[in-house]
Amino acid sequence: MKIGMTYIKGSLPGFETFGNLPTNIVKSNGLVNGKKAHKELDALIIPGGSIIESQSVSDELADEIKKIAINGGLIVGICSGFQVLGNWTDVGRKSPQPILKNGLGLLDVNFSPLISNDRVEGVAVNDSILTKDIKDGIHGFHCHTYGKIENNETEIIYSKLKRVNYKNIDEYSVSGVRNDDGNVIGTMIHGIFDNNPKIVNNFLEYIGASDNDIINIKNRNKEFLDNINKEIAIESNINILNNSNSINHPIVKYIRNKNKENLGKGPLTLMIGSTGSDSGKTFITTGIAGNLRKLGLNVAILKIGPDIRDTVPGLYLTKGLMEDYGSIKIGNLGWMEIAKVIEKFKKSNYDFVLIEGAMSILIGLLKDIVPYSGAEIAKSSNIPITLVSSVNKSGIESSAVDVIGHFKILDKIGIEVSGIILNKVYDMDIFNNMLSHIKNKTNIDNIIAIPKIKMEERGSTPEVEISLEDFGISAMNTVEKYVDLEELVKIAKNPEFKGFSTFKEIKSYFKS
Repeated sequence: MKIGMTYIKGSLPGFETFGNLPTNIVKSNGLVNGKKAHKELDALIIPGGSIIESQSVSDELADEIKKIAINGGLIVGICSGFQVLGNWTDVGRKSPQPILKNGLGLLDVNFSPLISNDRVEGVAVNDSILTKDIKDGIHGFHCHTYGKIENNETEIIYSKLKRVNYKNIDEYSVSGVRNDDGNVIGTMIHGIFDNNPKIVNNFLEYIGASDNDIINIKNRNKEFLDNINKEIAIESNINILNNSNSINHPIVKYIRNKNKENLGKGPLTLMIGSTGSDSGKTFITTGIAGNLRKLGLNVAILKIGPDIRDTVPGLYLTKGLMEDYGSIKIGNLGWMEIAKVIEKFKKSNYDFVLIEGAMSILIGLLKDIVPYSGAEIAKSSNIPITLVSSVNKSGIESSAVDVIGHFKILDKIGIEVSGIILNKVYDMDIFNNMLSHIKNKTNIDNIIAIPKIKMEERGSTPEVEISLEDFGISAMNTVEKYVDLEELVKIAKNPEFKGFSTFKEIKSYFKS
């Protein structure tokens, strides 16, 4: 039996494992092994990502998807894949006018802006192929910017939401529908297959999979994963080195030797923190992740706080999994406490972990709740920081003063700042004039200038209509050109959770 996965620019075929169901890649030409997809496939899964924003569903692929539906084949669209199946999506979250991107119209559903990044528990309502006999909660997570649904189809799943558009709420919202024939299904719940074995069984039962078929599907899925993990991103022509080619690379050797020396602590870990929002943390983290993955390293990308959308561009490049510890909890925001996260590290096969901070590294430090800032996370677990400051708003001189001030506070608290990046530098002469001053005040030699990169306004940040392809490849190229990765990885340390016992003193010191 053949279960297809659309593999087109903007899609996230590694974001979840999809119950280890996919066996065949379906590219933009709509072919499977040189034959039309509707003649080959028993079912099709359309993953999340930025497929709608990227407009990467070709006419040939659209025609094949429609024919699969007409022939009664099972189609499941997840998040952006759900949007592909709908009528249109308004992607103009920061636009005064709607910006409508058309879907295929297989589901009579429209989408508009609504941000949700929760781990969720869904409830099944009405009958459907996937939710048949589901009595318990449906577990997974949301990761979307356009999740408000206007729906004229049969609703099959509601998600209990705790936080929407950065505000706490407590309500159920429709997150899954089906067509009248029941074979076209859309859901906003990522991990719906990974976390709900009964749904996988229902899927396999509907397509008539025998026990031998299921064994074959699992084996073919391993081939599928091997194939998608041969390249960075989608059809980028950037190949990932296999182990025999990368094993002697100095960066790979250093990282693996360090992890071996400190076995049991977890992989080398580095936090990308900043002096404020809009610093370029996501861009830099994405570029680092892509370049390390290109060397054949397994790279985890985590986020402090709940906004896991910031990790998506990096995971798009690496084909990485959104782990259940992908969001580090601060206060009541996020998914998992740092102590548990590090325990998960120890059982993982990651070589390197990148943690992206939230806003400024110091924001939340005066909250009575512990931890409530990136600084506290770093301090608790011996995680060094590369500090990023953007010069586009305050200028190079003011950014230099700002980053020195942050360094001094972090240093007195006992947090290791091992690198500084001034981002969006518009004048290298001014930067060079400030360089010795920054070094003298911080004793840090690893100080990097990244120039302002010209990108289209739309597609430049996960907050707006992002093109994962353009954003990710640009980030990779920029980091490769301006960041010495060999020196950067030497900043990282193997984490070790030490607890929060002294944090009242830290907060008291900071207040003073």
